[in-house]
Amino acid sequence: MKKILVANRGEIALRIMKTAKKMGIRTVGVFSKADRNAPHVKFADEAICIGEPPSSQSYLKSDKIIEVAQKLQVDAIHPGYGFLSENAAFAELCEAHNITFIGPQSEAIKIMGSKLAAKEAVKTYNIPMVPGIDEAISDVKKAKIIAQNIGFPILIKASAGGGGKGMRIVEKEADLESQMQRAISEATSAFGDGSVFIEKYVSSPRHIEIQIMADGHGNTLHFFERECSIQRRHQKVIEEAPSSVLSPELRQKMGDAAIKVAQSCHYIGAGTVEFLLDADHNFYFLEMNTRLQVEHPVTELITGLDLVELQIKVARGEALQIKQDDLKIKGHALELRVYAEDPLNDFLPSVGHLETYKIPTGSGIRVDDGFEEGMDVPIYYDPMLSKLITYGASREEAIQLMIKAINNYHVKGVETTLPFGKFVCEHDAFRSGNFDTHFVKQYYTPEALKVHTEHEAKIAAMIALKQYLTDQKQLRLPH
Repeated sequence: MKKILVANRGEIALRIMKTAKKMGIRTVGVFSKADRNAPHVKFADEAICIGEPPSSQSYLKSDKIIEVAQKLQVDAIHPGYGFLSENAAFAELCEAHNITFIGPQSEAIKIMGSKLAAKEAVKTYNIPMVPGIDEAISDVKKAKIIAQNIGFPILIKASAGGGGKGMRIVEKEADLESQMQRAISEATSAFGDGSVFIEKYVSSPRHIEIQIMADGHGNTLHFFERECSIQRRHQKVIEEAPSSVLSPELRQKMGDAAIKVAQSCHYIGAGTVEFLLDADHNFYFLEMNTRLQVEHPVTELITGLDLVELQIKVARGEALQIKQDDLKIKGHALELRVYAEDPLNDFLPSVGHLETYKIPTGSGIRVDDGFEEGMDVPIYYDPMLSKLITYGASREEAIQLMIKAINNYHVKGVETTLPFGKFVCEHDAFRSGNFDTHFVKQYYTPEALKVHTEHEAKIAAMIALKQYLTDQKQLRLPH
């Protein structure tokens, strides 16, 4: 494998290219006209414009990407995450053109890409699942009978969905019909598939996911868990590894279950198995993401492994050189997704020009980003500017370092989730580890953030005044 095309943009494209360069592999970057001056374009050994700014005219044009790969004699394509990363048809297209797809085989993507197909696949492996049905439903009368048997509240979910789209919580029977129609409509609009199913709604859940890696030689390993319960609109904002609530016994059970899920579809490559953990520490299989996750850096930091490097080695047919017993958790890591969003305005995207963009540095601080000062934040893509990651010997050390890093991360020109990240890290519920996926709903409001920010500003002003008075007093002292 001498040349890899990275079919993505921004921080993940740059992050993949850095590992490829470390491995002595040349890289090809692709970009839309909006990303002409992006860091990943400059870093790539070769870069080609593939279309207009909208992703449908550039990063999602699989035929164009294959054409570029053939023209530049590319050996493999890494899709990153998002865009074409979980597109079985694109994986098949790579296979048909003798280009290695750095990801799982297309059949595994198909199975795990449908929540219903995934449930069917893992059925015989005794994986705990949330009570509900494992078939698509559109008949409201039938849905009411099922909901009564399961018991309210229930959750209506899109089979092909993710990111909270096509998902509706139904507290009582009177709301079922309207919420079901909304879920079907949203699923159809977002995924082109209106299939929905019903599950029992688990109250006070934590979102725990397990990183796995499998090779083509029969080896499947898990690299422990990530806690992903701090979310807004069902999308993760802060992740950490390890979770503060898993015992060694529960960690092993969930790790073993994740391996079985991967084996159920003969999985090869990096993947993530997602679980819900209830208040009594019962866990339930949610889904499998057949790609590298946004939050993979926290796993890298606590294991000392480069997951992209392992992906590439597995894709070129190598066997994993580590055993499960070799893997140990060392330290604690946190990740904050720094979005160009306004946390004071319902986290709406904030588009603009990066007048100031200065990232924090230092021991235990990692920033994966795809922007530079002076760039514009385009309206066409996910608004994530970067991933701010901190690592310490303990959870408390990682949290303190995250607060310090946020204070030293300076962005002007767009609003960001940095103040929200600091609000979370300084909140008693987060510090104690006593939180779930409802953290934002329970504790966060724009008013609370304003009060928190104003309080921080007053403290900073008092410290500055105290320092000034001390300095003045020292100047007046006789020498």
